[in-house]
Amino acid sequence: MIDNSVLDLVHQYGYLFFFLAFSLGPFGIPIPNEVTILTVAVLGSSGVINHWAAYICILAGLLTAITVSYFAGKLFGHRLKKKLLTNKHYLKAESILRKRGDIAMCIGMFIPIVRYVMPLLIGMSGMHYKKFTLMTYSSALLWTLAFFTLGTFFGNPVLSMLHSSSF
Repeated sequence: MIDNSVLDLVHQYGYLFFFLAFSLGPFGIPIPNEVTILTVAVLGSSGVINHWAAYICILAGLLTAITVSYFAGKLFGHRLKKKLLTNKHYLKAESILRKRGDIAMCIGMFIPIVRYVMPLLIGMSGMHYKKFTLMTYSSALLWTLAFFTLGTFFGNPVLSMLHSSSF
């Protein structure tokens, strides 16, 4: 069922669908990244779609999303920060980022939703772009490769388990 939905979208929009699915994630488009990347890996490993073209589109979309989120934090963060100074979740996240910024950036990439919020907070914190790209881009590469590899070798059982438990 999930495979057919993805195939329908690929037939309609081409590989641009993968790029858009990952680049529009921080803007409220509710496409679950983990399920999408596992499905794409299964379809790619079975020869239904081009494995590497799909992977490159996914990675490019994710890098675009986190970069846009970072620059949104950089440009609009000072206004947003004034509104969030009383929010306990923001204060906790800011504290974690200040104390354990490098590791928080890396781990944040592996947590749904956090992977899109973390770059915004990093941009708001004033971190230099070079450090941001080094930490988050390498983490994004690691995350996508891990899920793509998981989907390539174990995708069918994982998707079957997801399908039977939550869909």
